[in-house]
Amino acid sequence: MFILSSVLLSISVIFIVIISFVYLNPKAVTHFALNAERNRSGLTRKEINLPDGLHFAYLEGGQGEPLILLHGFGGNKDTFTRVSRFLTQHYRIIIPDIIGFGESSHPPQADYAPPAQVERLRALAQALGLKDLHLGGNSMGAQIAMTYAAHYPTEVKSLWLLSPSGVWSAPRSDVLKVLAETKHNPLIARNVKEFSQVMALGMRKPPFIPKPMLSVLAQERIANAVLEERIFQQLLEHSVEEQVTGMKTPSLIVFGVQDRIISVVTAEYLHKLLSRSQVMFMPNVGHVPMFEQPRQSADDYFQFRAALPD
Repeated sequence: MFILSSVLLSISVIFIVIISFVYLNPKAVTHFALNAERNRSGLTRKEINLPDGLHFAYLEGGQGEPLILLHGFGGNKDTFTRVSRFLTQHYRIIIPDIIGFGESSHPPQADYAPPAQVERLRALAQALGLKDLHLGGNSMGAQIAMTYAAHYPTEVKSLWLLSPSGVWSAPRSDVLKVLAETKHNPLIARNVKEFSQVMALGMRKPPFIPKPMLSVLAQERIANAVLEERIFQQLLEHSVEEQVTGMKTPSLIVFGVQDRIISVVTAEYLHKLLSRSQVMFMPNVGHVPMFEQPRQSADDYFQFRAALPD
């Protein structure tokens, strides 16, 4: 009984120390947690300056055929960290902060429409010595990935499209209806409360994050709110539909059934446009399947890749 009490006391002390550290130095704890997740997934943070002066921060890991993964609107490179734990065992993974987000450059007056982002990402790929590659993207990232494949079809071997945006003829989602009716964008986080609300919109079951760490994570979005307003408007003005109609790039379209940001019906519209596409729906999942269900997302992707011709 004494030994059990001592063990419980030790556990309680450790728990109290951890909680105290979270509240006393939340920035350090948050960075430690992010780095631990990256290390677990075999990813290393890197950075590069392109000849035009743009700065890219990115994660890289694994070996094999290159797979570039593009995060969604308001996200950053760590959106794909969880699923990369499985992907780096098979492929060379590169996950950039897209220009305008994360630790990459944020030129205030730049063109942020998908065609302009494609040129920047292609310049990054060339700087890293990548020629033929596979592309994956979530939401905005998928919209950019489709645009990339449409502009450079011989350079993109396949597309992994997770909750893709850019098919604006499809029915509006709950979020886009709110935006149209109120002119208030619920995906822009101007304070910590709104950041928490954005997470709730994006995921069916957002992970528990202690409030001090949540506040640290929110600062990136809060500081970028004005620029994100411009970027979002440029995304809405760019449809991928005409340019991808009949496109022959093998494509896996994935939607969480509980997606509130992009209508799930979008999958049907896009499937008809892409001549070599297949669709998968994930139950009890929201807008970021690869974050909410990383193992299942990876397994589905492996099956898709295994069926591609050599």
